[in-house]
Amino acid sequence: MTFEIAIVLIILILAIILFASEKLPIDLVAILIMATLILTGIISPEQGVSGFSNTATITVAAMFILAAGLFKTGAVSNLGVMLSKLFLKNFWFALLVMMITVGVISAFINNTPVVAIFIPLVITAAKKSGISSSKFLIPLSFASIFGGVCTLIGTSTNILVSGIAVQYGEQPFSMFQMAPMGIIFFIIGLIYMVFVGVKLIPDRQADEDLTDKFGLGEYLTEIVILEGAPSIGKPIYLSPLMKDLDIEVLELERNKGKHTFPSPVFILQEGDILKIKCNVDELKKIQKREHIALKTDIKFGDKELRSDELTLLEAILPPNSELVGSTLKKSDFRNRYGATALAIRNRGEIVRENLGNLELKSGDTLLLEVQKERLLGFKDFVVTRGRPFLILSEEDVPTYNPKKVFFAVSIIAGVVISATLGMNIMVSAIVGCLLLILSSCISVTQAYQSIEWKVIFLLAGALSLGVAMQESGTAKFLADGIVSHVGDLGPIFVLSAIYLLTSLLTEAMSNNASAVLIAPIAIAISYEFGVSPVPFLMAVAFAASASFMTPVGYQTNTMVYGAGNYKFFDFMKVGVPLALIYWIVATIMLPILFPF
Repeated sequence: MTFEIAIVLIILILAIILFASEKLPIDLVAILIMATLILTGIISPEQGVSGFSNTATITVAAMFILAAGLFKTGAVSNLGVMLSKLFLKNFWFALLVMMITVGVISAFINNTPVVAIFIPLVITAAKKSGISSSKFLIPLSFASIFGGVCTLIGTSTNILVSGIAVQYGEQPFSMFQMAPMGIIFFIIGLIYMVFVGVKLIPDRQADEDLTDKFGLGEYLTEIVILEGAPSIGKPIYLSPLMKDLDIEVLELERNKGKHTFPSPVFILQEGDILKIKCNVDELKKIQKREHIALKTDIKFGDKELRSDELTLLEAILPPNSELVGSTLKKSDFRNRYGATALAIRNRGEIVRENLGNLELKSGDTLLLEVQKERLLGFKDFVVTRGRPFLILSEEDVPTYNPKKVFFAVSIIAGVVISATLGMNIMVSAIVGCLLLILSSCISVTQAYQSIEWKVIFLLAGALSLGVAMQESGTAKFLADGIVSHVGDLGPIFVLSAIYLLTSLLTEAMSNNASAVLIAPIAIAISYEFGVSPVPFLMAVAFAASASFMTPVGYQTNTMVYGAGNYKFFDFMKVGVPLALIYWIVATIMLPILFPF
């Protein structure tokens, strides 16, 4: 083992720990890896930043724009609305049609925005049909994964693995090279979910009262400012009440008149009634304060909060949200969006205290309080900001423009056809993006906003690790060790082991990160055996995308986690059997479809 290999192995182990622990954002971890490799001299600065110019990175960025161009026209949303009507007729037929529809769309468009569009529609349809949305949301996420593995452009992971192959001098994947195995997985996934999977999903009926759903009742109350209170005559933000206590004023009532979200400079008077949000400890402090009366018999519920002036909304943060990685306080959430966050469902746990300092993650569900008179403006503003969160409580369908839909669908079809006929996928995708902008299907600003920059930086930074593993000989070193120990069992056994290892790593960290870590080793192993690297690369690509066992292994699973009111174990109960089936099928079929 050389010094360079030792350094790369240490960085590799630290990368796995950081990716899995989520102590730092995964895109930041990727850039740290790149910087460390450059500073230690393992790779040159030019090699370090080469990931930003890699065809895989540029193609993924272009695919985000292509997807946005289709969604901005409203085509997919209105297709979802038509599909939701089936839920009122027959559950099983609607479920099957939904999964097929989502899967087919996800084969040609990045599956994350597909799921983002369908979540509110599915929840609304489920409510109307009287069926728990939990029965639909895991199938929705899984269906997008089924479709995503069928083509090169179905998921960024496929494009990434293809790009790594090119780095090693191999041929890139063709548009439909993955289709034979992908279609088999698609069919198996549909059969499993319809006959087994849905029956394993608990009926997690969401509470109709959102304050009950988020456990908020005891944290919302009213206080009365009595004669002699030191806060009298002072603006709210300078009052001892606000300085000494960690509370948030939601409403002020004076002389039977109500002021929703009163300004911080509002002057307090004797007799003012304040509706506040706080934790239990603060309630105890209020009880001990003089000249302040606590209405302990007050418990606000959905009806009280959904007054003539206020309404409650439930919203979810998609992976590309500008809020992901930030906090409510840092983002100045209340002033920027004109809404107050009352509670957050974070990784399955409801958080009601110290919300301002909680780091927001994709898939987090927020309970928001909004003034009714500002509701339409609030929704419009959210759209202009690139949908930093998706409203789950009601349908939010963009305006349908048939003419633009024709242009968008034709352009994306052109991208697929030209790439199939041999044109470089990066070139065809870039041309498609230009045509979408020139035809006014999407603006330049919307194009920039549609790109999930976290994914781009993750890919660019992580690709530098692949370069380091190749240049330092680390990939070959690990491949030699693996082949020397289990090589006698043959390439099929090793192929199966690679699929299983990639699958398990994906459940603990990003699918793209696991693909970057394993793909170079898989290629080196194929060279040790003296066989084609294609079946090994296919094993990595399929295993990295087919993530079913946890809600954090794949972005779409994370998105439906909070929206469906699921528990962590729900995914294991449904996903583990499916993952095992996929592993067995991959072990048998990959060597047949992609010979060594």
